[in-house]
Amino acid sequence: MAEQVRFYATGHRKNATAKVWLTPGAGEITINNRPAEEYLGRKTLVMMINQPLELADVVGQFNVAATVLGGGIAGQAGAVRHGISKALTEAGEDYRPILRKLGCLTRDPRVKERKKYGRKRARRGFQFSKR
Repeated sequence: MAEQVRFYATGHRKNATAKVWLTPGAGEITINNRPAEEYLGRKTLVMMINQPLELADVVGQFNVAATVLGGGIAGQAGAVRHGISKALTEAGEDYRPILRKLGCLTRDPRVKERKKYGRKRARRGFQFSKR
């Protein structure tokens, strides 16, 4: 690891954006100044956030502080996961191949499709009636 004290990265998913700071510490994860378990409320989302740390084998070595804007909690969790992965590559380039192979560094491009004119929703047309 470098001599730098803090590592910063921005993560994205859907309409959510996460600003993530990694600092050497005991492994505490806070999102918007609240513990991750309390903020997210679902164990699956907490596991998703911990995934890059487990893959890089640095659980308990970094404190994570994230500020999240936009989207819902699932999108925000994905954005934090992406941000943690990017910040870990800032901390050490040797984490990059592991995180890249398992797709943690790839921004999930799926976003809600816009509504088209002449349609009820993005793709749904009006119900056909012969008479």
